[in-house]
Amino acid sequence: MDSEQKLREKLRKIEALFAGAATIGEQAAAGAAAERIRARFTETGAREKAEEFKFSVPAPWSRQLFTALCRRYGLRPFRYTRMHRQTVMVRAPASVVNRVLWPEFQELSDALSAHLLEITDKIIREEVFATSGEADEIPEPARLK
Repeated sequence: MDSEQKLREKLRKIEALFAGAATIGEQAAAGAAAERIRARFTETGAREKAEEFKFSVPAPWSRQLFTALCRRYGLRPFRYTRMHRQTVMVRAPASVVNRVLWPEFQELSDALSAHLLEITDKIIREEVFATSGEADEIPEPARLK
């Protein structure tokens, strides 16, 4: 299995975890997991009043992930006029945001970050220079008195 397939499988497992999949069969059904989460959002929305949440997601790819996740679950991400591009607003019940949306986003984002770092390191090592680590740390020069 290549690294992209492993990443896709990991993302499906993360979603199944947040959908509350009880059995291995349920965990395997990623599409059903998204549907269960949407149903939970609808059910909670009937019991709880929606609140407005403001998220700051600076990385463009991470922001794209967050807005896609919101839309997948029937939420409408938005930004008020003159807000920074990194700001994403969402109206949803607090319990849904705190127990499902934000934690799932963080798990997905961490998995994608690790994958992107791995790919970036590999390409830099192969195409730019074999050593792609951080810059060397040296002592500061002596100061004049």
